[in-house]
Formats: sequence, structure tokens, C-alpha cells
Amino acid sequence: MFKKVIISCIALLGISLMSFYSATKKQPETNETDSATNVDNTGVVVLELFTSQGCSSCPPADLLLEKVKEQYPTEVYALSYHVDYWNYIGWKDPFSKSAYTKKQQDYNIKFKSRSNYTPQLVVNGNEHFVGSNRSKLYSKIDDYKKLESNNSVSLDKTTIKGNEVMFDYTIDGGLASKQLRAVLVLDERTTSVKRGENRNRTLKNSNIVVMEKYVDLQSKSGVATIEIPSIVAPKEKLTLMLLVENDDLTITGAAKMRLER
Repeated sequence: MFKKVIISCIALLGISLMSFYSATKKQPETNETDSATNVDNTGVVVLELFTSQGCSSCPPADLLLEKVKEQYPTEVYALSYHVDYWNYIGWKDPFSKSAYTKKQQDYNIKFKSRSNYTPQLVVNGNEHFVGSNRSKLYSKIDDYKKLESNNSVSLDKTTIKGNEVMFDYTIDGGLASKQLRAVLVLDERTTSVKRGENRNRTLKNSNIVVMEKYVDLQSKSGVATIEIPSIVAPKEKLTLMLLVENDDLTITGAAKMRLER
């Protein structure tokens, strides 16, 4: 089973939201990592799971996403976006953001779906299904990793100063109507949930998106920064992911690098 929430007024606002979507994208001690993680044009599989600590149907999907990431460490890019619309039932998910609910809504407008639901898994920005559907997930991984990506992305260097990560990137392939999405992913966190549908449970969440930022692609190479939020403890493990996506939200290339702090 999965949880569903009706998005009010999507039928009326869908067209206008899509038309404005591309216009609304935003644009001491040093620790450097010089080893590059390069992704060629063979298929990458970007899995975006919309989940919540307040949803009793989500833990199986959270565990499944972590399992496939371990099985496909190169091809699979695992991201968990914690939405905020289950906070009302008594437990505020510490990783939830309204921006992630909006991101899910934008996908569902694209998919012509009238509702958000958890756990929802989006593959390469192209299609979605219930995130705990094991057989479908493995099938889609097999399909997408055989496809050729339109863009190849390389993360050439990262430098950490305080709570800021500076990174160099290079992108091959067409850049027209595309942007770069930089995402900081927290490896894992264990939480004792006191209220809500998962009350009195200890949940292990993995692949948690804690920060993301959009970068305008003016050229095929550049330098950008992203902030490490205060919710991340100094010794917790982080991965930086770079995703190239077009105006239709389709992901056309990706790269990732573990950050050393």
C-alpha cells in the first residue's frame, strides 16, 4: 500500500506551473579532494524517492533504495527527498522541506498525476511508481543502465572550507535548455520516532537529500559552491551529486563524489 495526498487545484494550475517552471529555478582549514569521479555516456540511473518518517508505508521503500544503491554503486544515484505533508499527524520529519514537496508536485504535473503519494520513486525524471515495488525497480534499473546518456559529467575537484563545498565540473554534450542540479546527500541517520504513524519505531534513513542548488550552465565547465547545512554533524558522511536536467525535468547526465571532511 502507499499513502496518497490530493494536490488541490493542480488541474487548474498545472499549465501555468509548467510554463513558469524553468523561470523559477534558482539559480581556517581546507580539505581538498582531487580524485575525480567521471561518468561516461553509458547509462546512469537516478532514483529519487519521495518519503517521510511520518509515513508507515515508507520504511520498506527506504530499505529497498539503500539495497539497490549497494548493489549498483556506479550506475545508481540514490536520493531520498523527505516531504513535509505528513508532519501534521504529530511527528515533524527533521529532514522534510516544503521545497521537496514542491519538487514532487512538479514531477506529478509532468506525469499528469493529480496526487502526491509516498513512497513515490521517480526514475531519471521520466516515470514513477510505488517505491517499494521491488520487481519493477530492478526491471527499470536494468532498462536505464543500458541507455546512453545525452551528457557526460565529471566532478574534477572539491574543496571544503567551513560549511561550504566548492567544486569544479565539466560537462560534455548539448547544454541548450539544461541546468545543473547540485545535491548534497547524507549517507544515513538513525532516528527514534516518538509520534505519528511510525511512533515508537527506530528508523534508519539513507541517501537523505539535505541541500540542493541549481546552477545555470553558461559553459561546459565551471566552478560552483553548495552549503553544508547545520543539520549535518561534522563526522557524518556526505556525497556530492551533480545532475544535468532539461526543462522537462528529464535527467540527461550525472556524476558523484564522496566528500572527505
